[in-house]
Amino acid sequence: MTKFDHVVPDHIRALGGYVPGKAIKVAERESGVACIKMASNENPLGPSPRALEAMRRAAADINLYPDNEVTELRRRLAGRHQVDPSMILVTAGSTSFLTIIGRTLLAPGLNAITGEQSFIIYPIVIKSAGGRVITVPMCNFAYDLDAIPARIDADTRVVFIANPNNPTGTLLSPAEMDRFMERVPSHVCVVLDEAYSDFAQYLAAQRGVEYTHSLDYVRQGRNVVVLRTFSKAHGLAGARIGYGIATPELLEFFARMKTVFSVNTVAEAGALAALDDQAHIRRSLENNAAGVKWLTQQLGEMGLSPVPTWTNFIFIDVAEDAAQVAKRLQNEGIIVRPMTGAWGAPQAIRVTVGTPEQNAKFISALKAVMERAVVP
Repeated sequence: MTKFDHVVPDHIRALGGYVPGKAIKVAERESGVACIKMASNENPLGPSPRALEAMRRAAADINLYPDNEVTELRRRLAGRHQVDPSMILVTAGSTSFLTIIGRTLLAPGLNAITGEQSFIIYPIVIKSAGGRVITVPMCNFAYDLDAIPARIDADTRVVFIANPNNPTGTLLSPAEMDRFMERVPSHVCVVLDEAYSDFAQYLAAQRGVEYTHSLDYVRQGRNVVVLRTFSKAHGLAGARIGYGIATPELLEFFARMKTVFSVNTVAEAGALAALDDQAHIRRSLENNAAGVKWLTQQLGEMGLSPVPTWTNFIFIDVAEDAAQVAKRLQNEGIIVRPMTGAWGAPQAIRVTVGTPEQNAKFISALKAVMERAVVP
């Protein structure tokens, strides 16, 4: 007991915090070696030089409050997605939008549904609003869209679906999602978290398949929120800027819950410039596709079976304690994400696709630590 137990609600006291990927400086201090971070699905090519320059210029006006409506970026995004600007809400990263959704739609006595092995922020968002978490087992590392509707009841308000899924990298086809959407009752909001959409779209085009119908659902006026971010392909993870697309009626409620001036001037300037630098985005997507192909081949030759990915990361079952494997890799100068704890996969790691040099260093390090693990 602490002196604050009587003032903090039970559902907040029981809440576990989010544990991020290990920072480079922390890992280097622990291991005593220079490290490459391949744990948090960041863009290894960094941000667009044009975005950096725009952010430097915008910093001169940092004494002024930002545009609370993020007007110019909303206008540009609306044009890109062929929707009205009233259907776009920009937030300080898509994770911030997830929190807004939870605070708006959930309360004690209500519940939300997601997959057992998906983004660990979803249960935190649900619980922090006082809601009950319902998790549905995955099917072949992907959401089971036949099982989820059976778990929906009168108290369900949200279904969280990451497509592609984090951490497994799997993709739900448009046909699967179309059938699923027909089975979701009108009192349930489906959140389609498409943080990795740029990579998925590029890989889908390479592989000759269709990626998503998510924006069609919004245009049809369905109870759907589509989330996107500038943290991945655009390389602006540290700027914290993302957005959601939904009907104006739904976004009006979300906007009331958004913290005032939460999207800063520098981040908006960077996002606008990043949208213009198509060459940088193309290089990022090409680097990722090549890295996915090479890493998958190398892992297969090692006797491992990575889950086929549609993202900028790969989920790998290492058949032993993932935390220990991650620790040994860190001692070799490579930071990966063990899928232990809330991730629900104690023998798996997730590695971000890096540059060719980073990928080669990862494979060399993984071979070294796995070989040492089997030596009697």
